Amino acid sequence: MKFSRLVLPGATMIAATYGLARFSFGLLLPDMNESLEMSEFVSGMVSSLFYLAYCCTIILSTVITTNEGPRRMIISAGLSAFAGLVLIAVTPNVWVLALGVLLAGASTGLASPPYGAAISLWIKTDQQGKANTWINSGTSFGIVLSGLGAIFLTPNWRLTYLIYAILTFLILLWNFRVIPKVGTSSSLMLQKGNLSIRGVKGAIPLIFASLILGISTAAFWTFSRSFIEEAGDYSDWQLSGFWVIIGIFGVLGGFSGSLVERWGLSVGYKLGSLSIASASIMLSFTSENWLVPYLSAGVFGCFYIFLTGVLLVWGTRVFITNASLGIGIPFLLLAVGQVLGSLLAGLLIGTWDYATAFMLYGIIGMVATLLGPKKNKIE
Repeated sequence: MKFSRLVLPGATMIAATYGLARFSFGLLLPDMNESLEMSEFVSGMVSSLFYLAYCCTIILSTVITTNEGPRRMIISAGLSAFAGLVLIAVTPNVWVLALGVLLAGASTGLASPPYGAAISLWIKTDQQGKANTWINSGTSFGIVLSGLGAIFLTPNWRLTYLIYAILTFLILLWNFRVIPKVGTSSSLMLQKGNLSIRGVKGAIPLIFASLILGISTAAFWTFSRSFIEEAGDYSDWQLSGFWVIIGIFGVLGGFSGSLVERWGLSVGYKLGSLSIASASIMLSFTSENWLVPYLSAGVFGCFYIFLTGVLLVWGTRVFITNASLGIGIPFLLLAVGQVLGSLLAGLLIGTWDYATAFMLYGIIGMVATLLGPKKNKIE
């Protein structure tokens, strides 16, 4: 299959599930709280459903993709995102909102593993690393769209979600037409039933690195906007602009596959983890000057997508006969780490302050640097 024929619809599906269905929620939440009269506790509980749904469905998606191939899960991801966005747009109360959030969050877990399998089936071996990382960078395009939506459509959050739902449906139709069934247009047959990590060389370092990286990035995803809002006198469009910067620079992370090929996996991992750590440390020194938080957002956006791309390449090299497992395991552990990291960050911020918490999370990111692949091998 031609590289762009799979990568372009794949990147847009990741943009819809991660960017529109998942990350847009935090930007629109203040207006939703006001409309639905939700307390901070209730909105926090609803937000946690994204992570819960993600952790469950990425396991399901990995199993089904391994046994049946990628098409069914890719279509299911699009349907789940579309249904979730529609429910959020029309929700009359917090219960329907929670159901919409569950479906929207589920779409992200459903989407990630099957694209790794699709790439291993239909993309040439020497192009698979680049294909994985460019599809993964679709998250950045989705974040940019969600940030722009927050700037121009925030008072009309229902209309915003309805527009997102329409875009997602069109992307679903595109993928439905493009993704072939297993056994067609492929010289590589799907290997079924290989779901064990036992005896797989390099699996344990991959697991621990993904978990620690998830913890180290949680504070930024969850509390960075709240931090700068408290630290300085920013307008709504400047706060949303902070999010847009994360997405715009995240597009650069799509080059991680090419850089890994040139520099090696170990160098790419160390560069990414050190940069992620520096973004949190940089933000801990934030002030009323917009330059520091915006610079931090650019570094974080670029190297978060870069680093998840490195994890994709690392995972598919470790689980060389099962690409869906190679993507599912690091992304699952990344999400588990973010759940734990968010809970810990809230506790640290409540006990001390934002600056101290972000400094500590930067140090955790430095620790993650020590857990990467050694000398470009997978062990």
